[in-house]
Amino acid sequence: MREFSTPQTVDIPRVGNLTDAVVANARDHASAPVLSRRGGDGWIDVTAADFLAEISAVAKGLIAVGIEPGDRVALLSKTRWEWTVLDYAIWFAGAVTVPIYETSSVEQVGWILADSGARAVVVEGAALQAKVAEVRGDTPDLEHVWSIENGALAELSMLGTGVGDTELERRRTTATPLDLATLIYTSGTTGRPKGCMLTHGNFQTELGVAVSELDRLFQADGASTLLFLPLAHVFARIIQVGCVQARVRLGHSADVKNLVADLGDFQPTFVLAVPRVFEKLFNTASQRAAADGKGKIFERAAETAIAWSQAKDRSQGGRVPARIAARHALFSRLVYGKVREALGGQCAYAISGGAPLGDRLGHFYRGIGVSVLEGYGLTETTAALTVNLPDAQKIGTVGRPLPGTAVRVSDDGELLFRGGTIFAGYWGNEDATREALEADGWLHTGDVGEVDDEGFVRITGRKKEILVTAGGKNVAPAVLEDRLRAHHLISQCMVVGDGQPFIAALVTIDTDSFPTWAEAHGKSADIADLVDDPDLRAEVQKAVDDANKAVSQAESIRKFVILPEDWTEEGGQLTPSLKLKRNVVMREFRHEVTALYAR
Repeated sequence: MREFSTPQTVDIPRVGNLTDAVVANARDHASAPVLSRRGGDGWIDVTAADFLAEISAVAKGLIAVGIEPGDRVALLSKTRWEWTVLDYAIWFAGAVTVPIYETSSVEQVGWILADSGARAVVVEGAALQAKVAEVRGDTPDLEHVWSIENGALAELSMLGTGVGDTELERRRTTATPLDLATLIYTSGTTGRPKGCMLTHGNFQTELGVAVSELDRLFQADGASTLLFLPLAHVFARIIQVGCVQARVRLGHSADVKNLVADLGDFQPTFVLAVPRVFEKLFNTASQRAAADGKGKIFERAAETAIAWSQAKDRSQGGRVPARIAARHALFSRLVYGKVREALGGQCAYAISGGAPLGDRLGHFYRGIGVSVLEGYGLTETTAALTVNLPDAQKIGTVGRPLPGTAVRVSDDGELLFRGGTIFAGYWGNEDATREALEADGWLHTGDVGEVDDEGFVRITGRKKEILVTAGGKNVAPAVLEDRLRAHHLISQCMVVGDGQPFIAALVTIDTDSFPTWAEAHGKSADIADLVDDPDLRAEVQKAVDDANKAVSQAESIRKFVILPEDWTEEGGQLTPSLKLKRNVVMREFRHEVTALYAR
């Protein structure tokens, strides 16, 4: 059993709660812009003083309608600035926020509202209000439903005009580090979502070390970030709270269709995203170059960026061979700036989490001047447990444990963690809590990995997703799937082969990249017409061959099938955090899997 821990380096507050930063900012930096919201054709800054005033007015409304300390209030909305205001208003009222993904099904919405015992819910608009209406009969604790688009903030502010500042301050200071701040329901690849109980202290611990360790991001002059991931996800949520604490200008983008334009307008200095976003940006740049007749130039520029980054790692002093350095300087002028423009042009760092990024993309982005700092964490751990740092980065790993965190590799390869960010347990589910959390504080992550001599953690797969072939070979699907998804034509894939004589794969085609490829090859624009097309299969085979380089022959993909439609969250094959629901895919495509082994 291998173990590694990082000593605590900063003092963690033993009193107070997450609202204290808002009050301190308004007191000490009243005119500093802490948020920016969409207004007209641009962004309107919201000062620390204005932010406090907005939160206070809404919180008074919650108090006026009878929300008590410890009551649960749900938020069902896309990422938008009102989400952040409401989150803090709920805390100012002494209550607990229950975020719900706006893409959740009616059944999931009903389950979360009922299981959490939410007394109120704020929805984005009519469509989500209709979902709540459908389950109202099964949520006896639910008393209030407000709509953001119908003026929820203004309505609550008006309702709270009779609540005094003294009462608000009493409520605001009720919670201690030991008290519940939020119930975040795991998106769940199987079964019903479980409510993770995260305390104010969990967030204070995470922020205390993360903001300090990532000081180049959070404490740089003019630091700013644009949130576009769902705030129902702990990854986006911790960045939101970290930005408020560090007075990093925070903006929100609710529609990914407008993301590139929003990034260009906002010009963040750092962003956070899941690997699929970085894959999409790379693939889009590659496709555009090919469409302009500059595909070969882009390919060479990408290979140079990767080689430059790899050389940085190999050399003890970070020196790059002159030949690579010269090519890198040339492509910096011709190519790399255009790729960085897709992130707004000012972005020097990005944080990636939720799934493995892959070595190739990590080296590519660092090579073009955007260091993607890959990290690892769970909802149960208040986001990051480990993270690569600007001065301590090892591409291909998820970094070292944050200060105050310990990691252990069990005899069967599972990663266990212990520290101040570990959750208090699952809401109303003691059996699940005992299964995940040992009495001495070690959390079973369900992920398989390894820790090197310097403490860098590498994730190699999910414990429950390890495939065992008929020949007894253990295969971690993630290694192959990550490499396959790096190809510009591949959107999703799932490796299969449990109990079978060899490994195979189900593959879906990227609907954004496909039209350009189809036009260039004189093919039909309908993927369904081409699942057996020799040219398309040859392109996918290249990706398979590349993926197979990462594994032994016994683990390699021998066959694959191209599916006519992509897997999506709306289709039920992906979770809101874009994780694959393997049981759903296996159920829906069992005939295709059977056919792979019947041929």
